[in-house]
Amino acid sequence: MLFDLPDHDTLYRALLAREAVVRLLGDSPAHLRDRQLLKAAWLASPIGEMLAVADDHALHLLEFFDRAALPNELKKLREATRSAITFGRTPVIDRIEAELGEYFAGRRAVFETPLAFHGSVFTKAVWDELVTIVPGTTRSYAEIAAQAGRHTAVRAVARANGANQLAIVIPCHRVIGADGSLTGYGGGLWRKDWLLRHERKMAAALKA
Repeated sequence: MLFDLPDHDTLYRALLAREAVVRLLGDSPAHLRDRQLLKAAWLASPIGEMLAVADDHALHLLEFFDRAALPNELKKLREATRSAITFGRTPVIDRIEAELGEYFAGRRAVFETPLAFHGSVFTKAVWDELVTIVPGTTRSYAEIAAQAGRHTAVRAVARANGANQLAIVIPCHRVIGADGSLTGYGGGLWRKDWLLRHERKMAAALKA
């Protein structure tokens, strides 16, 4: 199945969302100035700009700029970490940028950037299972639920997938419907399709 790229109206809404993020992170709230500071930076990719948020030790968020939920995710992250978020760079952002470059060039399938997880015990268990999915392959929501020890928790797995704030690195794009359909990707189904095709090509090249 082929997926079309976003139309002009979709891109326009995405640009508005990007501006909302810029306004949200433009200045650190005064009442948080004495607390931990997270840095955010825009990263280029072949399938759209991404926003990375990190401290000096770990990556907290990596999302496509046009994800509708991004402003709300940033607010939740700020509350969860009791931090201010402002634009800037850290060694962690430099590292994930380099690793993403290798990934998109077909030279890397596994990421080594340190990650910070913000979620419930079950949600983190689901994310742990996602990381075990071999690049170039997929699993169903039901399979992830079984491997996480909750055979009947398919909907909960879907919610945990949706709560993932580390796109590509925690590969929720590798989870598909039981019938093989591509469903439920916050970055857009066309990106999910692109990523899966890219990883299949990369896996085939590594085997050759």
